[in-house]
Amino acid sequence: MARHEGEPARGATVDLTQEAVHWDQPMSYGEYLQLGPLLSAQQPGTEEHDEMLFIVIHQVSELWLKQCLHEAHAAAAHIAADRLRPAFKMLSRVARIQAQMINAWEVLVTMTPADYARFRDSLGQSSGFQSFQYRELEFLLGNKNPAMVEVHRRHPTHYQRLSEVLRAPSLYDVSLQLLARRGFELPESVVERDWSEPYRPCAEVEQAWAAIYRDVEHHWELYELAEKLVDTEYHFHQWRFSHLKTVERIIGQKPGNGGTGGVSFLAKALDLQFFPELWSVRTTLEEGTS
Repeated sequence: MARHEGEPARGATVDLTQEAVHWDQPMSYGEYLQLGPLLSAQQPGTEEHDEMLFIVIHQVSELWLKQCLHEAHAAAAHIAADRLRPAFKMLSRVARIQAQMINAWEVLVTMTPADYARFRDSLGQSSGFQSFQYRELEFLLGNKNPAMVEVHRRHPTHYQRLSEVLRAPSLYDVSLQLLARRGFELPESVVERDWSEPYRPCAEVEQAWAAIYRDVEHHWELYELAEKLVDTEYHFHQWRFSHLKTVERIIGQKPGNGGTGGVSFLAKALDLQFFPELWSVRTTLEEGTS
């Protein structure tokens, strides 16, 4: 096809003469983002091509977990202070991040069992089970299990941080305290308890959520909070399931590197719920509830 007069030739460079480019900047893009240390943190233990993918996927996941914790801790603080609107935005962001983490498994499954077997020994006993950020997020969402802290005892900073989050109210705990402040009658054992212990479902809590769902217009903020929490857990379960199927696809029923049963251990987590009454209330609500 002939080129019209005045039309730049295909493949010509972009003209920067009219652009106010900062050629001599005091801080570069790479310096601001600390790309030097970030991009030098990928250190495969073998020469196998696919080990780089394995490292990058997990490092990216840890970065997303860091952002999830940043958002979820802030959301819990806003809920505790009766500021729900900013909390909604933060919880929505957590859900979008979770979607990115779920999609990451789609990249990892391009690696075959033979690909992984060629470098698996270089991992030693390191395992995602040992991710202190993942464990903190689970504690923050409400899956409290004191035994899970012990795997980090050799790392004092992580051990102390996880112990603190274990003993603090979860996102659901502060949400239930909010319901109590808004006039719903909840037992003392719900709003003041040993936060390090797993939450146990409560009939009064389900009744409170049912009242909110029956009168959405009157309880709009609390209704929106309920749905944001459900959305967060829904995506978390999707991530867990995708994790399980990825592991099964790559190593089958072999044990995990960290000493767990692998797929059999991951399957146990699929039945855990962070916000149980927000799921059970869906069964008990009457037809026609607005």
